[in-house]
Amino acid sequence: MKITKISLLTIALLISSLFFVNCKGGDDKEINPLADSLNAVNSNLNGKLSEKEEALQEFIASFNEIQENLNTIKEKEKIVTSISKAGDVRNKEDQIKEDIQAIYDLMAKNKNRIGSLSEKLKKSTLRIEGLQKMIDNLQTSLNQKDGEIADLKSQVEGLNIDISNLKANIVETEKAVAEKTEVIQTAYYAFGTTKELKAKNIITKEGGFIGMGKSTKIKEDFNRDYFTKINIASTTVINIGAKKAKIITNHPSSSYKLVGDKTVEKLEITNPDEFWSASKYLVIVID
Repeated sequence: MKITKISLLTIALLISSLFFVNCKGGDDKEINPLADSLNAVNSNLNGKLSEKEEALQEFIASFNEIQENLNTIKEKEKIVTSISKAGDVRNKEDQIKEDIQAIYDLMAKNKNRIGSLSEKLKKSTLRIEGLQKMIDNLQTSLNQKDGEIADLKSQVEGLNIDISNLKANIVETEKAVAEKTEVIQTAYYAFGTTKELKAKNIITKEGGFIGMGKSTKIKEDFNRDYFTKINIASTTVINIGAKKAKIITNHPSSSYKLVGDKTVEKLEITNPDEFWSASKYLVIVID
């Protein structure tokens, strides 16, 4: 019983301490390590929740797009089947080919999107329960749809409609989608001293008055060959190792942080989509 009473008394004193400090205002506010620790933990949890919410929104948007594509494919399949059964094949041959091509294109987009989702989930530090299972279920649905499309293709060919030229188009579509995705996920970075970057035709100093107050900016015709190419989905840390570092290209301050105590060890990109939204080129001036 004594232990219980002491524990309750201790808790009561801690709560009173927190309440007392929070109620005091102005310059009389005292430092309370316990309150600071609790605030730090709360901020950390809020940050992780925010990251999970953003990741979930992205995955849900992708799932919805894939499902919409599958629904469209289903409608296209119904149209082709109904035309075939109606016997009005010759008059509707062009429409059948267009619908088949649309089905191929949508399937290519779905496969590319699922591949991208799988890669992001593998590289993500967040562990969100159920996402991998949802991706696996979508992949199973696509595999089943591949079989249905193969049957539909056989039916169309049985109607003496030549769709051999459409077979190559799906490969071209997949390639085009993959190339577009690569472009979207590609970014470039460069860092060095002011002297180095000016010598490499990357930056310039503009503005000011009588030689004072000039600002460092990236040149309009900067040397792109000096930059390092990266994939924004997999590269979220750039090692720097300098006394000071300043980002001069346009990137939201809430999407990154410079890490290090006495020196700037690295740049951590906490929100890649937001960070690269304004510019796919990153320039860091170091000392």
